[in-house]
Amino acid sequence: MQSVVLAAGEGTRMRPLTARRPKPMLPVGDKPLVAHTVDAAVEAGASRIVLVVGYEADAVRKHFGDEYGGVPVEYAVQERQEGTADAVRAARDQLDDAPFVVLNGDDLYDAESLSDLYEAAPAVGTYEVEDPRPYGVFDVVDGVVTDIVEKPDDPPSNMVNVGAYAFPAAAQRWLDVTESERGEYELTDVLAHVIDEYEVSAVDVSFWMGVGRPWELLEANEWALGDLTQRIDGDVHADADLRGPVVVEEGATIDAGVVIEGPVLVREGATVGPNAYVRGHTAVGLDAKIGASVEVKNSVLMADASVPHLSYVGDSVLGRDVNFGAGTTVANLRHDDENVRVRVKGEAVDTGRRKFGVVAGDGAKTGIDTSLNAGVKLGAEAKTAPGEVVTRDRDTEY
Repeated sequence: MQSVVLAAGEGTRMRPLTARRPKPMLPVGDKPLVAHTVDAAVEAGASRIVLVVGYEADAVRKHFGDEYGGVPVEYAVQERQEGTADAVRAARDQLDDAPFVVLNGDDLYDAESLSDLYEAAPAVGTYEVEDPRPYGVFDVVDGVVTDIVEKPDDPPSNMVNVGAYAFPAAAQRWLDVTESERGEYELTDVLAHVIDEYEVSAVDVSFWMGVGRPWELLEANEWALGDLTQRIDGDVHADADLRGPVVVEEGATIDAGVVIEGPVLVREGATVGPNAYVRGHTAVGLDAKIGASVEVKNSVLMADASVPHLSYVGDSVLGRDVNFGAGTTVANLRHDDENVRVRVKGEAVDTGRRKFGVVAGDGAKTGIDTSLNAGVKLGAEAKTAPGEVVTRDRDTEY
């Protein structure tokens, strides 16, 4: 049995979803992202969960309470988001000088692999990828980790760091690392110390999905909705057509003329229609609205997002309280048929997806007849003018 520490949301400053306002309770399917990780940790045999919280800590506490899945839950507050080691340092007083496990709160794992990690401690989770250069990469000899290298040009292996660590108790004394070149206190520096002092096992993880960027959130949502079975608890008009695995929660409303092709999840309080078309691994959040003659495909609409009139949204992530004006159209495919790229910290990053639309931060609004190019980001509270064609990221008003 293990005490498991998770950074619930912005435990670090790494990999922001949008230009502003972090979201500690990102939805994946019908629950927050971090809840999937906690579920796996509990199923694997965790004896206690310590959630490191900061921004919107109350929302995290409200969801998990003092006990979750029969396991006690405690909270540690990270006052400023200054890196992964800093996040764990915030929980140090609650670890009782005992071995402990650290999991990234924005990564998904399978319970069986986490159980293997617990048993193999001290250990790290590893995952084989085709191109390890964007990751932290392990040098592994006969199943033992001998080194970790961050984003190497010449990787020592294809085994990458998945943010799952089973540390000895001594690691608590090594959390006071120096600031890295990125201006953060890195847990990998703690791991390097552990590797020097202990024989650290490499545990191959069967399932892992990092969810730090918007296109990864779409992938996670596709995974979460992949096992849906039809359940209709809300109000569905007799003239609506629901096909395949569609879940309509109690309190949701599906109006006349709507066609929904699952897997699609419509959360409590959401409304769809009339005459809307929703398809392809779409999650319609709490109290969100898809209105008249709107098409939404393979997208995530967070709580209170609204696409009320005559619009198309494909392969996109819409934050809370987003409102798309009538006639807003999202492009999700390049004319040259290459993968869509998104600018991250000033660099164009390949999403690995042939189809990817837009990311709209909380409270973003578009004027009527706005056209949004594939890969565009609208920051929190950003606005567009009526009839505007947006081909570059927008952080503020037009």
